[in-house]
Amino acid sequence: MAENTLLKYFFSSGAEVDPEGRFNLSRKTRMRRLREIYAIVQKHHFLKGFSPEEFRAMLEDLGPSFVKIGQTLSTRSEILPKAYCDELAKLQTECDPLPFEQILAALDEIYGDARGDVFDAIDPTPLGSASLAQVHKARLATGETVAVKIQRPGVKATMAQDIDIMRMVARQASRFMKDEQMLDLRDVVEELWATFLEETDFAREAANLEEFARLNRDVAFIDCPKVYPELCGEYVLVMEYVDGIPIMAVDRLREAGYDLEEIGQKILDNYATQILDHGFFHADPHPGNLLIRNGKIVYIDLGIMGRLSPRDRAGFGGIIEAVGMESAAELKDALLSFAISKDNSVIDHTRFLADLDLLLSDYGSCDVADIDIGMFLNDILLLTRSCKVTLPASITSVSRGIVTLEGTIAPFIPNDNVVSIINAHIQRSKSVRGELAQAMEDLALSLRSSSKGMLDAARFSGEALKMLTRGQLKMNMEVLGSEAPLSKLAKIINRLTIGIIIAGLFIGSSMLSLSSMEPRLLGVPVLAFFGYLGAAILSVWVILDISRRKL
Repeated sequence: MAENTLLKYFFSSGAEVDPEGRFNLSRKTRMRRLREIYAIVQKHHFLKGFSPEEFRAMLEDLGPSFVKIGQTLSTRSEILPKAYCDELAKLQTECDPLPFEQILAALDEIYGDARGDVFDAIDPTPLGSASLAQVHKARLATGETVAVKIQRPGVKATMAQDIDIMRMVARQASRFMKDEQMLDLRDVVEELWATFLEETDFAREAANLEEFARLNRDVAFIDCPKVYPELCGEYVLVMEYVDGIPIMAVDRLREAGYDLEEIGQKILDNYATQILDHGFFHADPHPGNLLIRNGKIVYIDLGIMGRLSPRDRAGFGGIIEAVGMESAAELKDALLSFAISKDNSVIDHTRFLADLDLLLSDYGSCDVADIDIGMFLNDILLLTRSCKVTLPASITSVSRGIVTLEGTIAPFIPNDNVVSIINAHIQRSKSVRGELAQAMEDLALSLRSSSKGMLDAARFSGEALKMLTRGQLKMNMEVLGSEAPLSKLAKIINRLTIGIIIAGLFIGSSMLSLSSMEPRLLGVPVLAFFGYLGAAILSVWVILDISRRKL
């Protein structure tokens, strides 16, 4: 009964529409998948508490979508305890492989009868098996040794169903979450959907490999596998086989004569180049995606890539520079210029600056090696949200990539941190000529904007003066922030007016009391009596009001 009630609740608002119409998402399939999820959660007694091992096992049973979530959570030490992060990190590399017969059947589905003409041999033992795909070593008919990445059959439809269910859950949950909540779950799910569409299209990954190779062709220590685009498609990727040393095999790297600190610094420096210079960066640089071969750092999985516009690159660089300078004022200006929307009418700039100053002082007091860059970036994002400053969605992928990379290379640079290395890259990238050219460009843009504003002001002022001389112009003026002083002034004037009335009543009544006017009450004319009474009542009211309001 509880299960049926839960299912009806999530589907009460109607069916979601599959944006691409490719995955046959229907009410029936959603209900079936949601029952499967519910059964798995019950099986692992999720609501009664769970250990890190049980949590990882549950995510594996739930399928590839939840494995991806677990992989993301493994790098978020500010969300989960370290024991859970360490256990979820195993999701990066561990996954039960599919039988080789299923892999061959998938290749036959892709290539048909031409499979034998493409591949001379395929190793039945997988090089790696992840939640989304499985990789096998193979030899092409032309003799080259390659790695073939085959998408698991049916995984795309399952992930589409899971994300569609998450979309509905997020929509229902958003009804109970206040506007100032830390995250908008609907945005998170839509980002997950966009990532899903990118990561499950291997033809797009082939294009990413070609673009990454082109952008880094002049970098002596960075490489990626050569891709064979004519053999690639949506469900298969054929690329050069890379026989290298895994980045986390520290002992093997030392035995091969590599300097670990140099590797860490080169990875970070190149990552800064990817973000700030190319605007095309690896968005998931976890340990399983990095190998060392012939003195080069090789990225082997480019399924998820981030992109930054020139504006975003400049904005992010400004933020890193401000953090490196430990200047709250510079960081505030950088964040506001980087923002895609901000409501200046509700931003408390003094408080914003003070909070940034406190944030920088907290992290500035830490040793460089002790700075948690993930927590630091998360604190900045929380601070901007609380101040109604909306940063571009790209900041999320950049932050996630940096946090993931820091966790990957932390053993290589124990006495340094990401921000300092990226900031050093920014400073090295600057030249006097380049800065002068940039300054001249900024000056020219400012002069253009100012001249246009002056011409507009002259044109509008001329029109306004004509209307003023013809009696066609009215002016409304509002003094922002003047409500409180005007309210206090109104209260003072009101009390002064009542005081004058009280004095008038006393004086008038005293003059009437000297007359022989009839009738009389308590020895004074009735009219004078009620004048005294009204003055007394008003006097008591004014005294009580002053004592109550302290004003």
